[in-house]
Amino acid sequence: MKKKLNFEDLCPALKGIFLLKGKWSMCIIHTLLDGTKRFKELEREVIGVNTRMLSKELKFLEKEKIVRRKAYATIPPTVEYSLTEKGKALENVIVEIGSWAEKYA
Repeated sequence: MKKKLNFEDLCPALKGIFLLKGKWSMCIIHTLLDGTKRFKELEREVIGVNTRMLSKELKFLEKEKIVRRKAYATIPPTVEYSLTEKGKALENVIVEIGSWAEKYA
């Protein structure tokens, strides 16, 4: 019987890939590198994502402390998203992946 692999058993690179596994995660992070955005702004700027998927990805990224969600008590409700320090630290990773993709993809 095979032993089930625990998250803690993975190499650091694989842990990072797991955290960014969502189809839209990198696009959302890349968009938020420009600064704080409201939900509808993200929906317009992340081309191809639908409302349900954007919401799902943002919840996951918030849970992993990559994205910060700030809700204001207004009518209608205003919600803004921004990167945490952990999220901002991904900027160099995104730039390097982009450079690699331009050269080899």
